[in-house]
Amino acid sequence: MPRQAIIRDAAEVLWENPPGHSEGSFSKMLVRPENADTKHMDFRISSYQPKAYVKPHTHKVQEQIYYILEGEGLMEIEGKRTVVRPNTVIYLPPGVEHAIYNSGMVDLKFFVVTSPPDDA
Repeated sequence: MPRQAIIRDAAEVLWENPPGHSEGSFSKMLVRPENADTKHMDFRISSYQPKAYVKPHTHKVQEQIYYILEGEGLMEIEGKRTVVRPNTVIYLPPGVEHAIYNSGMVDLKFFVVTSPPDDA
């Protein structure tokens, strides 16, 4: 059976507060195995209010790409924090500890692409 393509308006997807994320950290899970015919991708948009963050963590097998759209904050990689702003791209290989914090004055909005979608 052929795989199914989708077209989805982001407004169709509800905001979630994923586990390990502080209050004010929201994501729309736009493409995941649960809502699309994918086995290898997780694509989401996230919006973190000022002070919001995801705590430092690692992934066993996942690679991630973050792309900052709006706002500013701090990306922590292996304990080192770097300012991120619009058009910043971050690549994270498996096993690298990382966190992101909204240290700015407005919402921090960014895309996250993860492959594979879940730790194996």
